[in-house]
Amino acid sequence: MITFFTTAKAFEGHSGIIQRNALKSWKLLRPDVEVILFGDDAGADEVCAELELRHEPHVERHESGMKYLDYMFRRAQQIARYPYLCYSNCDIVLTEDFRRAFETATQWRKRFLLIAQRWDTDVTAPLAFDRKDWANDLQQLAMTSGFRQIPHYVDFFVFSKGLYDDVPPLVVGRSFWDHWLVWKA
Repeated sequence: MITFFTTAKAFEGHSGIIQRNALKSWKLLRPDVEVILFGDDAGADEVCAELELRHEPHVERHESGMKYLDYMFRRAQQIARYPYLCYSNCDIVLTEDFRRAFETATQWRKRFLLIAQRWDTDVTAPLAFDRKDWANDLQQLAMTSGFRQIPHYVDFFVFSKGLYDDVPPLVVGRSFWDHWLVWKA
């Protein structure tokens, strides 16, 4: 029903831990979730094989080396198996709250944009996804030691295929690309 797509940093050290946590959390949302990882960063192919993700090693880059969002949005909409897509930063762990919000949105309308605020929480180890209460434990950690970012920080975008057919050459890591996506919707 939903295809996630993202790009990552090298799967090393702390970045590797938080990115693996995020990708695993997405796969647990529904049995039929598709996840596409763009980029040839260190460890990407191994993580994709391990987690059974679709790996698209090619991504267009700015001369600075930063990855272009327009390419990923265009390509993801071409190859996605499902009519709904979610671009998310690769360090965002999603839980059942996300799944319920997504299902509510799809029942409300066929075309929509779903975004949310994030909680910044210092997670330094792999999450214990085999534990029944892993999500509750993480939410408690966020509520007690994390902080909720201001609404301007948007880290995932759920939308119906076709909404972002003409994204300008924005790059990951630069300011305000997320605001353009909200404005476009």
